Amino acid sequence: MPSLSADSRRGVEELAASVQRGERSALAEALNLLDDRRDSARERSAKLVHLLQGNALDLGAHIIGMTGPPGVGKSSLGACLISEWRRRGMTVGVLAVDPSSPLSGGALLGDRLRLHSNSDDRGVFFRSLSSRGHYGGLSAEVWPMCQVMASAFDVVMIETVGVGQREIDISRMCDTTCFVAQPGSGDSIQSLKAGILEVPHILVVNKSDMGAIATRTASELAGALTSEHPDGAWRVPILSTSATQGKGISELADCLKVHFQNLLQNKLLKHRRRGYQAHWIVSRLREEFGSHGVERLGGEAAIAEQIQSETPDLYSQYDALRRQLTGCDTTNKS
Repeated sequence: MPSLSADSRRGVEELAASVQRGERSALAEALNLLDDRRDSARERSAKLVHLLQGNALDLGAHIIGMTGPPGVGKSSLGACLISEWRRRGMTVGVLAVDPSSPLSGGALLGDRLRLHSNSDDRGVFFRSLSSRGHYGGLSAEVWPMCQVMASAFDVVMIETVGVGQREIDISRMCDTTCFVAQPGSGDSIQSLKAGILEVPHILVVNKSDMGAIATRTASELAGALTSEHPDGAWRVPILSTSATQGKGISELADCLKVHFQNLLQNKLLKHRRRGYQAHWIVSRLREEFGSHGVERLGGEAAIAEQIQSETPDLYSQYDALRRQLTGCDTTNKS
């Protein structure tokens, strides 16, 4: 990693310490830094993530993904969950990933989840981020931003706009993925059957106040599921909630906690999070150098194995592999 001046280093270290204390202005500054694509900002971003990542891949916050079709009530349900977590004394960071404007590249929906929550609560922090058209529904900045937020909060929730199979990337970034289904919508069932069945760890039928139609949707989802999640050691539950009536929220929060504890007890969290980091790095390399570039490094599996065996350092690992492809790395590969 390029060396930094003493003044720059002190600035980044001070920023990292402030982020870990949960200072809102520092969090906003840190996330803005990660969103800045200038070379001067990239150097400071790499140092910041290095300082904050620490053991975050091994422990850190519970990273939760909320996905599902548009209009299903993810924002309202997320707001109810935030209130429940705050009642339990937990701090929450939220990344709301919106579709990009085709003209400006900015987020179209903005801080929609913020509108449903108490923005004066110092234990909750929101950040909206556009997807910038990135395939998979998540922009490249989400994973580094997760690392920053995980150092400051008990829970980091990523809310995405549902766009069918493109949402599968969320499962490669979150410890627990929650799919919210719309009662009476065949789209939810078809999308699960079409390939997203492997994604969610928890299925939620929101708007249970709709009665029989919600009950029927839950039964259809149960029929589409296999007995165990592909991750192993986890049977996918189907829960019913009503964000408008506040029903089933505590049960959902309990289920999310149980899944996270299951990952810890079965010692799966460390391996999975290092896998998330490997996926992020491989995706960035493929975007820049194509599949041929990934193959020159031995293929995705070999890169992932190498990354998982190293001490986690997001940008240093990425830059080292990138230098191999650009011919700038004169050191021997260990």
